[in-house]
Amino acid sequence: MNRPKIESREAWTVARKALLAKEKELDRQRDALSAARRELPWVKVDKEYVFLGPSGRTTLPELFDARRQLIVYHFMFDPTWDEGCKSCSYLADNFDRGVAHLGARDTSFAAISRAPLAKLEAFKKRMGWTFRWLSAAETDFNYDYHVSFRPEDVAAGKVEYNYANKPFPMSEAPGVSVFFREGNDVFHTYSTYARGLDHLIGTYNYLDLTPLGRNEQDLPYGMAWLRHHDRYDSR
Repeated sequence: MNRPKIESREAWTVARKALLAKEKELDRQRDALSAARRELPWVKVDKEYVFLGPSGRTTLPELFDARRQLIVYHFMFDPTWDEGCKSCSYLADNFDRGVAHLGARDTSFAAISRAPLAKLEAFKKRMGWTFRWLSAAETDFNYDYHVSFRPEDVAAGKVEYNYANKPFPMSEAPGVSVFFREGNDVFHTYSTYARGLDHLIGTYNYLDLTPLGRNEQDLPYGMAWLRHHDRYDSR
């Protein structure tokens, strides 16, 4: 860390106001980007997807719960794994208690993974989460939305992820997809992956306010410090 200068309160306030002007410009840019996102064309979902949940089989339209909007978090959990991805768990810790507020804005939420329901339920209980989590084990949903990859594609280095064909080191990847319902019709309106998920992580947003920031520059990869929240040292 390169320590900044130590200044008087008056000098600090001048510098802070200069940074505030940049923050306000970023806010305006984000508002404009959000408006452009809302203007993206939609794609009608003609394929039927049936997920396995605690209440039995559930279709994609049923996930809306009579609301018009649905957000799906693509949680990395390969059927052969014994626990969910630690990075996805980090995001889950951040969104778990916010789902109730989404409902107040005509928006439902669900996490979907390829692992069998029994594994999802056991891991969910261990982590103390309350959000709805379903298994896509019997559907192509994860493959169609480019967050799960078949072994032959991984081996060939021909995986489609984040709107590009590239090598990818594993069978699963994170993402968020958004859907809208009009009557009996469901439309796919948006998906984001990789660093597109950053601004959804409240903990990162808080760390970005601190002198050390995320402090990841010397790590082998950005989230190498992460643990499942029940595996950090208690000190």
